[in-house]
Amino acid sequence: MFNILGKRYLFFGISLLLILPGLLLAIFSGLNLSVDFTGGTLVEIQFPSGRTPQLEQIVTIYNQFDVSDVQVQTTGDNTIIARSSFLEDETRADILATIEDQSGQQVTIIRIDSVGATIGQEVTVRAALAVAVAAIIVVVYITFAFRGMPNAFRNGVCAIIAELHDVLIIFSLVMIGGILWGWQIDALFLTALLTVIGFSVQDTIVVFDRIRENSVIYRRLPFETLVNHSIIQTLQRSINTQLMTVEFMLLALVLFGGLTLRQFAVILLVGLFSGTYSSIFIAAPVLVVWENREWQNWFGRGRKKKQAAA
Repeated sequence: MFNILGKRYLFFGISLLLILPGLLLAIFSGLNLSVDFTGGTLVEIQFPSGRTPQLEQIVTIYNQFDVSDVQVQTTGDNTIIARSSFLEDETRADILATIEDQSGQQVTIIRIDSVGATIGQEVTVRAALAVAVAAIIVVVYITFAFRGMPNAFRNGVCAIIAELHDVLIIFSLVMIGGILWGWQIDALFLTALLTVIGFSVQDTIVVFDRIRENSVIYRRLPFETLVNHSIIQTLQRSINTQLMTVEFMLLALVLFGGLTLRQFAVILLVGLFSGTYSSIFIAAPVLVVWENREWQNWFGRGRKKKQAAA
């Protein structure tokens, strides 16, 4: 039998190494929020092959129309994305016409997103509320579903910890992607986030349900051995149904899908993998740590008490 739980702190450390870079970037550089949350106008345009103007030229054109907060970046395929404060339709049309005049070429408009500041704030509040409500429902449901087990509430809390792990992994990915490819937290990000949370809870419930079944069959086994055995039993199911089906489809979408959906597909690809990982290597091990109260030994206090008692 594989001793997965015997290496639980190794898995905790791996997750921490993946999460820390994104948290540090968020602290020191701020979140990469899109106009969906902050309000403003995003314009994505494509130029004919090999004739993309300099970014400074695009910024200068925006400045001519008293738009000083514009941020411009390239995304490949001769495409430029410009983000600025909210622009009226007439102003936006004049800017695009000026870009075409000064560049001497006709541009292709890929997308234009305009969101007012008030709407952006409302979307932010509702997004946070949706995640919070989902977390509360998960705790209540799991506590009720596993009410026959001792300390059923712990199962719900551990599921939320696994969810939080997946959310932080995704945030870290987007923060790193913001530096490398200009990714931002937008409405599609929220859709992917809630999807990952749903899959993560599903995987976690499968593992916890097997622990519940085995707790009746193997009553004399130590709790850690029981949980490890349950994880091994669900491992094949998780790999076959999650990694071998959904992940391959998302990988194909990342490789061959359109540029505008690539960030969404990558987030789902990594997030669903993280959801499977967290249900096996985070949620169940945290449940064992809680059962054994291992935090008492983290700083040597437990060992000192044992030595004093001896």
